[in-house]
Amino acid sequence: MPVKTLYYKNSDLTIVWKPEQCKHSALCWKGLHNVFDPARHPWINPDAAETSAIVEQIKKCPSGALSYVMNSHGNLQDEQS
Repeated sequence: MPVKTLYYKNSDLTIVWKPEQCKHSALCWKGLHNVFDPARHPWINPDAAETSAIVEQIKKCPSGALSYVMNSHGNLQDEQS
């Protein structure tokens, strides 16, 4: 069965979320609630913070369910750099 992957894009980056991989540690929304809000639909708003803040928060995801790609790279591959 293919893994479900969702994408949330702003002008700088695309946030990649794999819900089946998520361990619900809540680090994302506790650290950057204006971007990651599980009470909102969609729950990720990539326009709600600076790109650098979003990248730093994604890097804290312990399960790897959240990743990102910089849109300037031209292809959509998960980055965890």
